[in-house]
Amino acid sequence: MRHFTIEGGTFHLDGQEFRVLSGAMHYFRVLPEQWRHRLRMLRAMGLNTVETYVPWNLHEPRPGEFRRMDELGAFLDAAAEEGLLAIVRPGPYICAEWDNGGLPAWLTGTPRTGDPEYLAYVGRFFDELIPAVAERQVTKGGNVIMVQVENEYGSYGSDQVYLRHLADELIGHGIEVPLFTSDGPADFFLTGGAIPGVLATVNFGSDPEKAFATLREHRPDDPLFCMEFWCGWFDHWGQEHVTRDPADAADILERILAAGASVNIYMAHGGTNFGTWAGANRTGEFQHEEWRPTITSYDYDAPIDEHGAPTEKFWRFREVLARYTQDLPDVPPTPATLPPSRVALTRSVRLADTLDPSAEVTAPAPPSFEDLGLDHGLVRYRTEVPGPRQPYKLTVAGLHDRAHLFVDGELRAVLERGAEHPVVETAGPASIEVLVESMGRTNYGSLIGERKGILGGILHTQQYLHGVRATPIPLDDISKLVFREGFSGEPRSFFRGELEVGEPADGFLALPGWGKGYVWVNGFLIGRYWERGPQRTLYIPAPLLRAGTNELVVLELDRTGGEPEIRPAPELG
Repeated sequence: MRHFTIEGGTFHLDGQEFRVLSGAMHYFRVLPEQWRHRLRMLRAMGLNTVETYVPWNLHEPRPGEFRRMDELGAFLDAAAEEGLLAIVRPGPYICAEWDNGGLPAWLTGTPRTGDPEYLAYVGRFFDELIPAVAERQVTKGGNVIMVQVENEYGSYGSDQVYLRHLADELIGHGIEVPLFTSDGPADFFLTGGAIPGVLATVNFGSDPEKAFATLREHRPDDPLFCMEFWCGWFDHWGQEHVTRDPADAADILERILAAGASVNIYMAHGGTNFGTWAGANRTGEFQHEEWRPTITSYDYDAPIDEHGAPTEKFWRFREVLARYTQDLPDVPPTPATLPPSRVALTRSVRLADTLDPSAEVTAPAPPSFEDLGLDHGLVRYRTEVPGPRQPYKLTVAGLHDRAHLFVDGELRAVLERGAEHPVVETAGPASIEVLVESMGRTNYGSLIGERKGILGGILHTQQYLHGVRATPIPLDDISKLVFREGFSGEPRSFFRGELEVGEPADGFLALPGWGKGYVWVNGFLIGRYWERGPQRTLYIPAPLLRAGTNELVVLELDRTGGEPEIRPAPELG
């Protein structure tokens, strides 16, 4: 039986002093077929541990409906076989630039507090999840050395009863390796988010000496641990691509290690926000201002890039880590990429022609996505302006997040959350249709838990328009689409083409001239695209492809362009 303990202010593995050299890699942002390559890259960079979050909303999309529960265990097993220890951060909240910070959209009660209703849901999730972690602890012959309680809770609240309850839940499910919390290096973060008797760690991207000094003021006897060394950053749609100088990042890593601290590099390998899982953030000191949705790529300017290639940052980090580890393995080969090509889109079908009439519901006011049982996708709202009456202004109030507004079948405006809406007037009677698209839910701060759809109603002058008909349009399964021959070029349509592949390899898909939409490869939703950037290509992982003919489907909402292109390298801004 192995042991991982804290003794005399230091970590010990099997009785010997041990420094944790960890890197973040999220199993849910990398296809399982690619896990081992990425894990070998972590080892080759000089790391001895991998850290991962666990997104509750991925695993329990509906109350009591659990899916993909074997993935975490399989990932931990793969890491063990590749010679890596593991740190697990099961939430229930994770942030991670992931939709709603990992909390399910269906949650009721008061999340992230000791509210009994919320804690009952957490308990049910932990009942399903934590046994797989407990049986893989180092004390049970596995590789898990640490488990986190909540996540950066000091950035949100101060409910010590809630935190203690979570710690006791983990212990009650058999967790016997050290528990820990992680927070920013400030007094209010640490006094709100740390738990007496539980290891406290800090998260930062610079000035390690100051961060550790603050930690020491509050926890003089705990081992120093930077649980998130932010070596890069994430991007938002419509903003500049964020990068960090590799030499600067390597210098901070060196200073962390020179202080005698353990470290978790966030991210060592970022991966991809496949599907509609990307989150969003709010600007401002208290995260109450502008809402900014996160892009599909989670490359993060990490040392191992989105498709697994070493960057200059990788080589600089490897040089630093080589001074603190032994027997660095060789760096695995970089994954192959597809040759440049184009894809002719030869079939299409209008979005309106794919809707299920039986799915339409009628309500006095617009039901939210959550009311309709829809996490993400589109909802078509329809209502009527009574008449006869004079022209008055139409208002779509509380829009989350983007909409196409039609009057009597004519597109009159594209509306966006947080932007000034163009003035649209109409006389009555008139038929109104609003096609609403959701983007990421806020994943950090006090405004998590937001709903999607039209939250404030549809108004004609000051009058609410009632009798709203709503049709949810999920995007997770497109297998029942029936395409017609020909490329219509009409927006708000699905388009289908065939990508011919000799040998499956990673690809980078660009849609020159296209506006905003979604792409599926062989039925797998690889993510959103948007002309405003900064991301210009979508990553196609090799395991999604097969030798021969592959199906490419595009849903375009705004404007079609030229033939989609496979490009030789990613274009992230």
